[in-house]
Amino acid sequence: MDQARLHLMLCGGTGCHASGSKSFHEALDAELKNQGLEKEVRVIETGCNGFCALGPVMLVQPEGIFYQQLKADDAAELVESHFLKGRPVQRLMYRDPVSKKTMAHMDEIPFFAHQMIWAMRNKGLIDPESIDEYIARDGYFGMAKALTEMSSQDIIEEIKASGLRGRGGAGFPTGVKWGFAAQAQSDVKFVLCNADEGDPGAFMDRSILEADPHAVLEGMVIAAKAINATQGYIYCRTEYPLAIQRLSMAIEKARDYGLLGEDILGSGFGFDVDIYQGAGAFVCGEETALMRSIEGRRGMPRPRPPFPANKGLWDKPTVLNNVETLANVGQIILNGGQWYASVGTESSKGTKVFAISGDINNIGLVEVPMGISLRKMIYDIGGGIPNKRKFKAVQLGGPSGGCIPEKYLDTPVDYEEIAKVGAIMGSGGVIVMDEKTCMVDMARFFMDFIQEESCGKCTPCREGTRRILEILEKISEGRGEPGDIETLEELSEVIKSSSLCGLGQTAPNPVLSTLNYFRDEYYAHVYEKRCPAKRCVALLKFTVDPDKCKKCGLCFKACPTGAVQWEKKQPASIDKEKCIQCMACYDACRFDAIE
Repeated sequence: MDQARLHLMLCGGTGCHASGSKSFHEALDAELKNQGLEKEVRVIETGCNGFCALGPVMLVQPEGIFYQQLKADDAAELVESHFLKGRPVQRLMYRDPVSKKTMAHMDEIPFFAHQMIWAMRNKGLIDPESIDEYIARDGYFGMAKALTEMSSQDIIEEIKASGLRGRGGAGFPTGVKWGFAAQAQSDVKFVLCNADEGDPGAFMDRSILEADPHAVLEGMVIAAKAINATQGYIYCRTEYPLAIQRLSMAIEKARDYGLLGEDILGSGFGFDVDIYQGAGAFVCGEETALMRSIEGRRGMPRPRPPFPANKGLWDKPTVLNNVETLANVGQIILNGGQWYASVGTESSKGTKVFAISGDINNIGLVEVPMGISLRKMIYDIGGGIPNKRKFKAVQLGGPSGGCIPEKYLDTPVDYEEIAKVGAIMGSGGVIVMDEKTCMVDMARFFMDFIQEESCGKCTPCREGTRRILEILEKISEGRGEPGDIETLEELSEVIKSSSLCGLGQTAPNPVLSTLNYFRDEYYAHVYEKRCPAKRCVALLKFTVDPDKCKKCGLCFKACPTGAVQWEKKQPASIDKEKCIQCMACYDACRFDAIE
């Protein structure tokens, strides 16, 4: 029996591993042993805590004290001061970037305080490699209820009542999809989990798999009972080794406990799950391409209908949901559909997980109730824009989404409302941009990604995205010509209306949304040969305006090659022979003095 007086919940997600949590863990274990505290103080490696920008992070329970940016050298002080003498170490606590106030407890930090944790309810609270800890948090109780007390139709009606919609991007009602598959006549049916997220800046599914893999397995078993499937596959990209490792352990443990396999819980229902590793193709996030990949063929979409609910994997009825969708299912069945539907908007129920990144103070993973405003997400939870810069836009929905300007920041997070302002909910990637972001370059970045990831099957996507990228590159390099902007719009509309799958149909969204809200920047690039945000190198002069220069020397300190010439109380200048056009001086200057 665990007799520890303190539990140190150390984040063991990929982000914290990358920032040094393993070395800190080793140092902490050694120091606890040196002080004879190894039985009193237990270190537990959890999944992703969510506050990725501050990793490695650790929560001390039951005190609720939150430590951040931990290093191996901090272990001795923590053990000596806090765990031995009861004096928490203030310098390792969170310091709010706006108020500058030090906050000791996790529940008082705005990043956590404004969230509503349902899909990620176990993040940072359990050892993801322990099935017992998952069960202790009501894990598999929803599955037990579904298998022993409910019929297939009962399950489907409960999911419909919850209003749960697919969290992978399209937002299709989950219960309706399951209903179609349940009605399909076949001796073999499949349940698939899409863990192949590939959007730039998106890591929601990976974090759930690393922190709470059993929640996904539980949701898959319930889905299988609903449609009478006997086999499931989790399609996870090979670039997620930690998620695959923990998933594999979870599947093995679930089988050992009789929670996967034949005659689960003596219910007479059998279902098993295997992992299929994908090669990282973005297009395999499209359901028919994903199924073809599992079949051993090239991941390319096919026309629909027939839809996968009737003819999916190996031409058998198939249900495909993403990780976050399935992570909600167990709790919905356990607590009831009305419980889930009590949160959110009329058309968008429950919570949504977002990965917030870019020009924002608090980078990380958040879960919020549907209907929350973008402004509250970015300023109350995200902590606003760093370096006293102004907000410019937020890209919502990844490469398939769109840029939303400041005037629409009060838009509620709702599938329909987000679509009205030219973006999509997507899988949950949120990239915040400040005033130094060039919107033409941002559109070029996303189009470069889309063009690279196009499977090439249909001509509009294969050739159209290539042509759009060429025009955007030409504009960014100062070679834009009259008519280019109109050509971009015309091409975008053709690609949207004629591409085979969702990747092509949404590919022009970043271009169309930036043209809609930031058309003046396109005009400046094409007709004035300048980049208002000063990010397109080909349109910059790399000179200092002496009238705007405040003689502060910030650009001089930032330059890595000594190209910036400066003396105290004198305006700076730039030696073009030494300048490598790295943009360091532009980023350092706060007064718009460099042209």
